[in-house]
Amino acid sequence: MIDREDKDISVRRQSDLLGLNRSTVYYEPVQVGEYDLRLMNRTDELFTKYPFFGSRRLMEYLNMDGYDVGRDKVRSVMKELGLEAIYPKKSTSIRNQAHRLYPYLLRGVDIVRPDQVWSADITYIRLSHGFVYLVAIIDWYSRYVLSWRLSNTLDTDFCVEALREALEYGTPDIFNTDQGSQFTSEVFTGLLIGAGIRISMDGKGRAMDNIFVERLWRTVKYENVYLNSYGTIPEAEFGLGGYFEFYNNDRLHQALGYRAPAEIYVGGRDKIPTARVHETVGEVSKWLISEAAQPLAEVRSLNLEQI
Repeated sequence: MIDREDKDISVRRQSDLLGLNRSTVYYEPVQVGEYDLRLMNRTDELFTKYPFFGSRRLMEYLNMDGYDVGRDKVRSVMKELGLEAIYPKKSTSIRNQAHRLYPYLLRGVDIVRPDQVWSADITYIRLSHGFVYLVAIIDWYSRYVLSWRLSNTLDTDFCVEALREALEYGTPDIFNTDQGSQFTSEVFTGLLIGAGIRISMDGKGRAMDNIFVERLWRTVKYENVYLNSYGTIPEAEFGLGGYFEFYNNDRLHQALGYRAPAEIYVGGRDKIPTARVHETVGEVSKWLISEAAQPLAEVRSLNLEQI
């Protein structure tokens, strides 16, 4: 649908009109060796299932799967995928030291209505011969996915585009992210400040701060990405677009009284007990803490419908 030879409408303008990230238009498959790609995909699968695994334990299970890798290699892969084990640690997301940080504002806060708290995060999405990154913005109360974007680089642009789209729905009281450079950039925080939104950032070692979007990643990968072999970004955009439509409008959540996020976000503001979201965070936290020390064979799968 993009005409690169059109002299009247630039490629950038055509991308804007089609709602596409320009990195998608100029995308060329990431040149990653077959072995490294299989290693990255397997690491992503293990981490998605067991998000409390650090580099040491991931190394052991990768070795058991036949990957001859050391801890440094596993750390490098985790960095490439943007993975952080869910347990207290000295440092969290890689950030730009020149960017301003903001305090964490959600300690002890009950989430009682839509548009009270939004959050954003980035995850790795595998393709047949490469990979891309997915950013999503979610309303904590309803689990409604307000916007999402794909990019083949960890730049700031695709995160800003997702934020601009989300702000078309309205403005939250608080916007929570990690300390990644995409979210601490002046253009991203400037949009939030300009809209009168209070900025909250996960503190170092605070593993559970963005729990709802972490649950979203697990759901998206198990229910869509792992079941499809997306070969290109356009294929992934089409497939994920259909999935997010289903997720928002038709996927029933036990924690939402077996209703879909769209129903709660748009018209169900008074139908969920005030403390329900806060209690769910506590339940997930307890589950992760109790399971982290257990052998893999004894770890039970988390019931996504309950989250």
